[in-house]
Amino acid sequence: MPRFSPFPGLRYAPEIDLADVTSPPYDVLTRTDRDRLIARHPNNVVQIDLPVADASVAGTGEADTSVPGNGEDPYRAAAALFEGWQESGVLVRDSPSLYVYRMDHLDEAGVARHTTGVIGALELSRPGEGGILPHERTTTKAKSDRLDLTRATNANLSAVWGLSSGTGLSDLLATDENPLATWTDSDGVAHSLWLITDPQRQQAISDCVEGATIVIADGHHRFETALAYRDEVRSANGQIGGEHDSTMAFVVELAEGELNVQPIHRLLCDLPSELDIVAALAKFFRLEDQGSVAEMGTDVSARLVDEGALGLVTRDRWSLLRPRPEAFAGVRDLDTVRLDHVLAGFPPHSLVFQHGVQAAVRQVRDGMAQAAVLLRPATVSQIVEIADGGERMPPKTTFFFPKPNTGVVFRTLDG
Repeated sequence: MPRFSPFPGLRYAPEIDLADVTSPPYDVLTRTDRDRLIARHPNNVVQIDLPVADASVAGTGEADTSVPGNGEDPYRAAAALFEGWQESGVLVRDSPSLYVYRMDHLDEAGVARHTTGVIGALELSRPGEGGILPHERTTTKAKSDRLDLTRATNANLSAVWGLSSGTGLSDLLATDENPLATWTDSDGVAHSLWLITDPQRQQAISDCVEGATIVIADGHHRFETALAYRDEVRSANGQIGGEHDSTMAFVVELAEGELNVQPIHRLLCDLPSELDIVAALAKFFRLEDQGSVAEMGTDVSARLVDEGALGLVTRDRWSLLRPRPEAFAGVRDLDTVRLDHVLAGFPPHSLVFQHGVQAAVRQVRDGMAQAAVLLRPATVSQIVEIADGGERMPPKTTFFFPKPNTGVVFRTLDG
């Protein structure tokens, strides 16, 4: 199993409010989000974690990594800024530590939920080499962006999110001590951070994490980037080990009570105008009209789960899509896999990923998409089953909420 170790993290100086300088992950931000965060504080982490000229369609999570119009390499500029923050005292270094990180929020039903995990240095291994199991396929573009940024900064700027299949981790992270820092983000999520410097407690947590497999929940691009960077450094230095052999990871016990997994819906665009989308889908699903989109309510996600169905949104109406068993013989029981199977027979088109039912509905209503297919969330058991079997889900299958903030702690790779 991979080693899990304390590391001397870099954090914002104590006088800086983390509500002002932390950020959601880079791949959920738009250009407007980025500008808003920089306006909040000149040292906001997006200055180094998203050093790009623009971002594409809101909510797609696909960053445009083009060089800014002034010709400056954005990754070198980010590295210079990161170094400057260290020299000026914006960032300060801890002794080797583990970091307990907790997020509290209300779910869609108003129920209080939390996610508590620990941030440390996780030894890297490829699938089949060790105990780290990815669960989603990734795209090339985002990986190349993260690799360029890692090369320039020589640092892990944000953590890979891993799920520990062992038991007892949550108990080891429980504490009555006051947190080192607390802040609330724009989504109303309350974040708390504690340092663990006691060697005995560090060892107990490390032993627990190292005793079980880790399923990558979120941050597959960052994980694959870390592997690529490790291999680059090893090739260049004659296979000498070092900090590049690990990556910063946020590890949470794999338990339903610690996780809120949400779906990422699909927007259908650029289909031929003559295509009857409803008729095309009817070959694979039984469609049940549910009435006007304007009256669809706020409980759609729960209804899809209860009904065992997907949803279809067109300009004015929405329907339940009940899979026809004979149409999916031999196809994995997962909504994203089913839909990939269906769309493989459609005419050429564009597929846009969209988190949130209401956001997907707006895109269709405003004419940005011809239709939206609403999906159910993958369950924790499905994630584990697929990862344990050596398979991977289609890209953008899972959306874990809330997302750990970027900027809570950084890990440098220069020793």
